[in-house]
Amino acid sequence: MKGKIKKAYIAGKIGTNNEKEILEKVEKLCKELGFETFLPHRDVGIAKGVQDIKRIFDGDINKGLKDADFVVAVLDGLHVGAGTAWELGYAYANKIPAIGLKTDESIEEALDYLSSILIGSMPIVKSFDELKKKISKLV
Repeated sequence: MKGKIKKAYIAGKIGTNNEKEILEKVEKLCKELGFETFLPHRDVGIAKGVQDIKRIFDGDINKGLKDADFVVAVLDGLHVGAGTAWELGYAYANKIPAIGLKTDESIEEALDYLSSILIGSMPIVKSFDELKKKISKLV
């Protein structure tokens, strides 16, 4: 990573209002810390059908993730969303640092259904206070 970290990509499931709200809370924290943010459901929208796939992929990946300085991924729930897992793999392959946020249970409790690969690829924090500290260390 070269220069000052400027842009955070916020990844996570967007199927429910609660899922969107936690992503928006992460986005607000990143903005308060002085970062530009990319929030896919806000900045690109949600796919309503197959006709939206190209627009969503191009917006999320080529305009959002490609030039992100770091990723924050919300990992709450029984499974990580397919899009979130893909985004984290892309970030890892492209040496974009990622931080996971899992507020609903410990990693030990989630080990059976969260991938060891996913867990091993990034630090995972359990609270917004820990997330704030972890992001601050990136700067």
